[in-house]
Amino acid sequence: MPSYVITGVSKGLGWEFLKQISSDPSNIVIGIVRNKPLVEKRVAEELASRRNITILTADITKYDELKAAAADTAAVTGGSLDYLIANAAYLTAIDTYDDIGTLGQDPQKFSDEFRKAMDANVLANVHLYNLFMPLILKGTIKKVVAISSGISDIDWINDYEIANLSPNAMSKAALNVVTAKFNAQYKKDGVLFLSICPGFVDTGHFIEPTAEQKASMHMMMEKYYRYSPGFKGPITPKESIEAVLSVVENASIEKGDGGRFLSHFGNRQWL
Repeated sequence: MPSYVITGVSKGLGWEFLKQISSDPSNIVIGIVRNKPLVEKRVAEELASRRNITILTADITKYDELKAAAADTAAVTGGSLDYLIANAAYLTAIDTYDDIGTLGQDPQKFSDEFRKAMDANVLANVHLYNLFMPLILKGTIKKVVAISSGISDIDWINDYEIANLSPNAMSKAALNVVTAKFNAQYKKDGVLFLSICPGFVDTGHFIEPTAEQKASMHMMMEKYYRYSPGFKGPITPKESIEAVLSVVENASIEKGDGGRFLSHFGNRQWL
């Protein structure tokens, strides 16, 4: 019975991970969220027949709560873990449409949002990896997956002048380095660490933009179409997670995937 821990399963991609993975009754699926009662209610309403789901409480930015979640996971699985999916993230809204120079005009707000992104997307995952590593080392499959983003690809930023999404891109780039560093340490133990971009997914982030924001979005989309002429706009969470899980299953240390940063296509094509 493969066991999974997924952070941030209350909505969006995290919920889709929970939904798809738990569809196989042989899987043990553990979701980590801040609001356990709310998510348990949703599970009861939408996935009531599935007895292989356990929801645990933890704010990933609080070490002691993550530590308790690791102990609770061990109690559920018998002390081991096959898959750890670091999905939870802080997605700031300040940089969706504005470039880094514009954001810098409000230094306090930029600093606050930058620290939140780095705390949740980088430091919290360092602690997550460390706390769950004893369980992963006792697992059979030993795969750790970070949900990253193609916006952190320096070549893409430079080649297509992607000037927005700065704090998010910086924090995801740092997460990629964290994941590679853990790969460098644990590859010898058979643990596969992998960063994966889920694609450009419609999770409701771009809701009711202003006229100015629409213009900014139009410019951004033009760059996306230039980068990928076959790009047809955002994909659904279902499409994204199906693709991500396929990449996870096909990846291996033997194939040279340890510490790599891949797209949902299994390569470096982000859209």
